[in-house]
Formats: sequence, C-alpha cells, structure tokens
Amino acid sequence: MGAPKNTPLEIIDKLNNEINAVLADAKAKSRLADVGVVLMPMAPDELGKFIAADTEKWAKVVKFAGIKLQ
Repeated sequence: MGAPKNTPLEIIDKLNNEINAVLADAKAKSRLADVGVVLMPMAPDELGKFIAADTEKWAKVVKFAGIKLQ
C-alpha cells in the first residue's frame, strides 16, 4: 500500500495502523493468501527503504538487459 508523496504523517500513521490491524486478523490473512497475496507488513520508513532498494535493483536489471521503452 502506498500514498502520494507529501501525504501528512498523521494520515500515513493512521493508514499504517489500520492496515496492520487488518493484516493481523487471521481471516483476512487467510483470504489474502488464498488469492496469492504475500504479506509484508512494515513501518512506513521501512517501506520507503524497501521501495528505494527494489527500484535500484530492477533499474540495474533493465540497464543490463538493454530494455528500452517503445
């Protein structure tokens, strides 16, 4: 789950708390797993670091493979 850049911290914290509460529910976890969702609950700052690292990783793959937009 993400939010636009510059979303107020109070909103980010509320969303994070509510989403993590849903992800802690056994029935919700089971239903999400049934449809192939891999849960990765984390704090907002951890998510930012994860996205930055993942973007860097895949940028290297794109560059190495010579992938271009058409």
